[in-house]
Amino acid sequence: MGEMQKLGLDDIVEILKAAGEPTRLRLLALLSHGDLTVTDLTDILGQSQPRISRHLKLLSEAALVDRYQEGAWAFFRLGQGGVAVSLARQLLDAIDPADAVFARDDERLRALKRVRADKAQAYFSRNAAEWDAMRRLHVSEAEVEAKLAALIGTEPVDAFLDLGTGTGRILQLFEGLYRRGVGVDASRDMLAVARANLDRAGITKASIRHGDIFNLPLERDEFDVVTIHQVLHFLDEPEAAIAEAARMLAPGGRLAIIDLAPHALEHLRDEHAHIRLGFSHQTMSEWLERAGLSVEEVVDLKAAHPDADALTVTIWLARDQRAEAADPIAIRRRS
Repeated sequence: MGEMQKLGLDDIVEILKAAGEPTRLRLLALLSHGDLTVTDLTDILGQSQPRISRHLKLLSEAALVDRYQEGAWAFFRLGQGGVAVSLARQLLDAIDPADAVFARDDERLRALKRVRADKAQAYFSRNAAEWDAMRRLHVSEAEVEAKLAALIGTEPVDAFLDLGTGTGRILQLFEGLYRRGVGVDASRDMLAVARANLDRAGITKASIRHGDIFNLPLERDEFDVVTIHQVLHFLDEPEAAIAEAARMLAPGGRLAIIDLAPHALEHLRDEHAHIRLGFSHQTMSEWLERAGLSVEEVVDLKAAHPDADALTVTIWLARDQRAEAADPIAIRRRS
């Protein structure tokens, strides 16, 4: 509440003017649940694109909404800080979720996200058997794996978690590192491939789980290392997935994210179900820090023979900032 006391009368009035219009308040409520495009918002609210764009412009000018570009798409989100956003969040907290207008907007938002999730799920199911080959389309997977292994190191860990495990390749790569491994994926077709691969490799200390990356079927504070390999660009809310991954980490544990750097290959949205066209160092670092992690390493890996369609893979390695528990069982061997 200390920040609110620093606002003068004129500032408060201007913020309330910006937020205190029905459509703009509905926009703020929707954007508080994740990043959305103008097209998303017009579909949900049933209003014209010029009208929605005007409202978003006013909210941006009032420092209530952030805008960022991904290729040809512009995404909007509720501002991440500042006194104006703090006041707006208090207004949003006062909303009755049973209000008919807000409840309808929320249901339409959920329907939109279900369509996106179903599209990605269908894509995974169609391509489960060839997924590893598709990952090698632009950047050498061998180079990515070698750099990831070097960053994580060779010191043994107790528990290892791979989110969006796909074919189970990461569990195979680090088989000599962990005492107990877990892979989680939402696609049952992918899980079938992963289980077959682990059986073929004779790996019995890793298990495969069906689960939602946003609501994992696991205990928190349990894993020394968590990996998210080429998953986040398929997600509507990648920051929420990072927060859930961070929740899984034991004190001092590490999270490794492997994903694409920003690019402009729009066809990946339609042909390969990509929602995000890569992630910048700044955006990812902000998400990791908000999840309570400190960034230790960031590495960009470019294609050996770059051309117009070549993609860069980035690896982020971050560590949980909590002090380690006094219990010797909880004191992990760190690299």
